[in-house]
Amino acid sequence: MDLGLKGRKALVTGGSRGIGRGVVTALAAAGVDVVTCYRQDSAAVDSLRHELKETGGQHHVLRADLARPEQITELLAETRDRLGGLDLVVNNAGAISHVPYAELSIEDWHRVVDTNLTAAHLVIQGALPLLGPGSSVVNIGSKSSEVGIPLRAHYTATKAALRGLTRSLAKEFGDRDIRFNVLALGVIETEAFDEMPADRRAVLLDRYRGKTALGRLGTPAEVAGAVLFLASDLSRYVTGATIHVDGGIS
Repeated sequence: MDLGLKGRKALVTGGSRGIGRGVVTALAAAGVDVVTCYRQDSAAVDSLRHELKETGGQHHVLRADLARPEQITELLAETRDRLGGLDLVVNNAGAISHVPYAELSIEDWHRVVDTNLTAAHLVIQGALPLLGPGSSVVNIGSKSSEVGIPLRAHYTATKAALRGLTRSLAKEFGDRDIRFNVLALGVIETEAFDEMPADRRAVLLDRYRGKTALGRLGTPAEVAGAVLFLASDLSRYVTGATIHVDGGIS
């Protein structure tokens, strides 16, 4: 199905692996010119560059640590120079750790909040001059912001805050025809599962499948499908919404 996205311009943060990579490659396959960023050099970055070159289009994979505001400024300047403007921003980059709340250090708190929330704010704020009528901002959230998860209080707090930020911006910028939405994700099977010890991976997969109505984990491609919808004119009357891409997880 042609969603009419060919020639549009997108910025996707954290696009070298997992969910972000699935979003980047799906957008590129749909004809969108994509700028994405990564924090550290890796084989995944090299393979993404190769994959995007093979796909065709005007794509750029740039290094930026989004916990550092000055690097966000540089990323947006390069995006403007390379693409001119934007039709879509996807705030995907994120950080997480599993820490008992009583032991949560201020350093770990700031690392997660700075990456998951403050960076999203700064990316959106900096991208506003590049966004025209009909453009879309998609914030990658989590089902955890509704249910809460032990050992992830800091992470859950950032995902809940993204919902409030999104809802407020949808109302503030509706008259400019810029839409803001959240995707609340369930458990998505990415490379992180493959990197676990086999026994731990098996336990987690079994646990999450049992909690999910569809009986399986999601895929990055399925998250990308929701992003494609929000990037297209099919969603022109959708803003301020939280859309669950969670397989019916409880």
